[in-house]
Amino acid sequence: MDSNLSDLHPDNRIKKLAEEAEPQVDFTIPARRYFRSGKEMVRMATVYYDEGKLEEAYKIYLRFSILFLDKIKGHPEFNTKNEDFKDIKEKLQTAIPRAEELKNKLLKKYKIEYEAHLQNVRQKEQQQLKAQQRPQPVAPQMKPQSAPAERRLTAGKSDLANQVAIVPALPDDDILYPPPLTVQVPSEKPLFDRSNKPASLLNSQPLRHGLRPVIVPAKLIHEFLVLADRNTISNKETCGILAGKLSQDKLVITHLLVPEQNGTPDSCTTQNEEALFAFQDKFDLITLGWIHTHPTQTAFLSSVDLHTHCSYQLMMPEALAIVCAPRYDNYRCFCLTHDYGLRYIANCPIKNGFHPHPSEPPLFMEAEHAIVDDQSFIHVVDLRK
Repeated sequence: MDSNLSDLHPDNRIKKLAEEAEPQVDFTIPARRYFRSGKEMVRMATVYYDEGKLEEAYKIYLRFSILFLDKIKGHPEFNTKNEDFKDIKEKLQTAIPRAEELKNKLLKKYKIEYEAHLQNVRQKEQQQLKAQQRPQPVAPQMKPQSAPAERRLTAGKSDLANQVAIVPALPDDDILYPPPLTVQVPSEKPLFDRSNKPASLLNSQPLRHGLRPVIVPAKLIHEFLVLADRNTISNKETCGILAGKLSQDKLVITHLLVPEQNGTPDSCTTQNEEALFAFQDKFDLITLGWIHTHPTQTAFLSSVDLHTHCSYQLMMPEALAIVCAPRYDNYRCFCLTHDYGLRYIANCPIKNGFHPHPSEPPLFMEAEHAIVDDQSFIHVVDLRK
């Protein structure tokens, strides 16, 4: 939270956090995806809580609580007897009191900051008042040049007003003369406009759009292409899930999960997702995106890919879509554009099959928040075996 918010009343700061936590539900996304994401939300909130990042933890616990106490119930696939919802109900027993605990801690913290802000304001007002009451120095005047002795005697008999130096009138010409010299009284402290700091110092977010960086192990692409080689030779797509952890506000891909699947030259569908979910639950892994091959084409997102990735990015704003093009020895890391593409695809009435989309404005872009790291290790889990 920006420290400049200390001038807001504590109640208003809590209200602002609550507004940021308000979840949105897209009824075209299967309810089960929300249940899966709900479990990952709790994992992220727990990490933030353990790291002492109270505001981030509070927003996620609150979003989770609102989502599953209220919003999800309007989903046409919602069923209280669903096994996934039973797990969510158990997590609500922890999330709700944890959110209340964090709210109280934050209110206490905000009250201290607000009192400090008010005290600072009062001190500045007192300093300004003292400065206004302090006598202002008078600018020195030039003494008139001494006249000869006989003239001084005459001047002594004149009125006091005659002793004041008279400034001669400016000549009546076209020359611009400088204004009379004025003396500036320096203030007690130099005043700085802190809004003129470099933007990078004022931006509390690591990258554009407020996205957390996603660390991509450099070995990921090679390992995935080795697993996909047989399908690539057969002109079949291969897909995998990118999973990992949250640590110090960075999302780190630690696992490449290859589920059971059925590939064609231009598509790939996963099967037996229960095994995939069970593995993620066992190791507390968060879904960070997906990866797939284009055996004979270049690296881009097709209309089907756009809709597939939309559901990932709606759940996790930082989700990546990595496309590998073995024939061209190339890969690219994409995401939907945050100011247009995500909203457009989410509202597209055609959800299945290949269909045309406008090319302008762009619907997807290079994922600028993806950072390839040569030192990171990747665990490869092939669930097809």
